[in-house]
Amino acid sequence: MIRFECDYGEGAHPAILEKMLKTNMEQTAGYGLDPHCERARELVKKECNRDDVDIHFIVGGTQVNTIMIAAMLKPYQGIISADSGHIAGHETGSIEATGHKVITVPSKDGKIKPEQIAQVYDYHYAQGNREHLTQPGAVYISHPTENGTTYTKAELIEISKTCKERNIPLFLDGARLGYGMAAPDSTIDIKDLAQYCDAFYIGGTKVGALFGEALVITNDAFKTDFRYHIKQRGAMLAKGRLLGIQFESLFEDGLYYKISQNAIDKAMQIKDTFKQKGYNFLYESTTNQQFPILPNDVMNKLGEKYSFSYWEDVDANHTAVRFCTSWATSQENVDSLCEDIKKL
Repeated sequence: MIRFECDYGEGAHPAILEKMLKTNMEQTAGYGLDPHCERARELVKKECNRDDVDIHFIVGGTQVNTIMIAAMLKPYQGIISADSGHIAGHETGSIEATGHKVITVPSKDGKIKPEQIAQVYDYHYAQGNREHLTQPGAVYISHPTENGTTYTKAELIEISKTCKERNIPLFLDGARLGYGMAAPDSTIDIKDLAQYCDAFYIGGTKVGALFGEALVITNDAFKTDFRYHIKQRGAMLAKGRLLGIQFESLFEDGLYYKISQNAIDKAMQIKDTFKQKGYNFLYESTTNQQFPILPNDVMNKLGEKYSFSYWEDVDANHTAVRFCTSWATSQENVDSLCEDIKKL
């Protein structure tokens, strides 16, 4: 079986494994207070073009989302998200489990618009009985989105402006950030996120690392005692250097960007092949996630040799599925898939 169902099916880039092996017998302080984490923080700060950001390394994306959002919100507040947002549908109610509501707004492409944020916020404060309602206290977006779409820099600026006008923080989920930045239509880089977001994270788990995300906090209001939040929620890794080593490797020589490009190149080959065969797509994605709409017999035929994800029923005879490439997707596997698509 050749696998295209996710972007974390492989282990880690060899450079990371080599560095882990080389440093294996070093003795260092724990809990992210070692020289490798410090070096990794300096490298990420350089990418942000800011020295005044706090950076925390955490094992997984759900942990980052849960910890950061809970830290941002007051007990009676919720966070605004697209109805397709990861925190709204694929995290087992983790945000709600902290006592905070996810306030969803409809989205066809996975993105939310500034006017939607304004509408939710302004509607709340127009109510005479608003203390009986969940107060919108933050905004969640992801780049790329769950649907493989990307925000433009202009859209990010407008969302940030809307949040600042209403004094609510903006948090960006960057689990697939490398793929979002490598997309052919991308206009956003890490410096932009550091300028326009109150917090965001750089995904490693899906972009070359064994595990790990780099959370960047830009807003001073959330920096104080943040390590207490990490520890209380069971996310402070004793052997923290294992996270630092990985982000050292990813950002020392631009490796993060190089391997992200591989996923995009391979995804575009798959996309073009499906298009040449006349298949439509559920979303116009320019990232490593592609969502072709397939006749059910074609889906079943491809499923005999390839694994991919069911996404949604389109009608009685057609299904939207997801093919996902990664930093490690081989040309051999893509060529095999494309040849079989051409034979359909």
